[in-house]
Amino acid sequence: MLFSAKNRSVVFLLLLAVLSLVILSYNVVHAPETGIVRKLVLELASPVEMVVHGISAGLHDTWSRYLFLVGLGDENRRLHRQDDLLKQRLIEYQEAYMEAARLRGLLDLKRRLVMPTVAAEIIGSSRASIFRTLLINKGTSDGIFPGMAVVSNAGVVGRITDASWDVSRVLLMIDENSNVDALVQGSRAQGILQGGGSKACLLKYVSMAEDVRPGMAVVTSGMGGFFPKGLLLGVVVRVSKKEGGLFQTVEVAPAVDFKKIEEVLVFREYRRNMQ
Repeated sequence: MLFSAKNRSVVFLLLLAVLSLVILSYNVVHAPETGIVRKLVLELASPVEMVVHGISAGLHDTWSRYLFLVGLGDENRRLHRQDDLLKQRLIEYQEAYMEAARLRGLLDLKRRLVMPTVAAEIIGSSRASIFRTLLINKGTSDGIFPGMAVVSNAGVVGRITDASWDVSRVLLMIDENSNVDALVQGSRAQGILQGGGSKACLLKYVSMAEDVRPGMAVVTSGMGGFFPKGLLLGVVVRVSKKEGGLFQTVEVAPAVDFKKIEEVLVFREYRRNMQ
């Protein structure tokens, strides 16, 4: 069938609405009063007009909500992009602030030291190999040579073992092959601080008679020709004495966090003056 019963009802209502509108238009022009025919047409047409008006209003509201949601989605995406940009800028500002704080600490250390130093950045590391080392971006063209001491604002880092024109290798004080002449700041007990790798360093050859306790600072003694006297190496964390032994076992936690170090100072003239 061309029209179903439901479709025929809709068509009939639409035709009735059109007819009522035509008659109303005609009577508005030609009839001064509301006659019985116009009254009947108004009564019959009003439900149809209400339905048509409701459909039209619904479509208008739906379209308005759609446009609002589209605009809201665009605005949401714009805000997300702006938020990502602000987060990136915040990270950059935080990095710049942290770098400025580190360099300020390094500059303060440089001012306190009486001998010439060269500032350098860490450009590489090798902590998983046999030797625990760092690479810095300064070399012989900057007056850096093997044997020179390397420090940070936190304490001793190590010493130069190899140097090319623009790059040098630093053997860290935590490397097991590293040995630094040291003394305990409180009791002045002297010993050799040996690197412990991933473990605490050991202050060796400390007499059983010496008063060494946890919390005491361990500094360079100035002997051995590599490090000036008084540079912080670490803090005593554990002391044990075996009955009948000659030396006590002294464990020292390094002052420098080698996982976070980014800039260092190299004592440019000290090793050369000691030779």
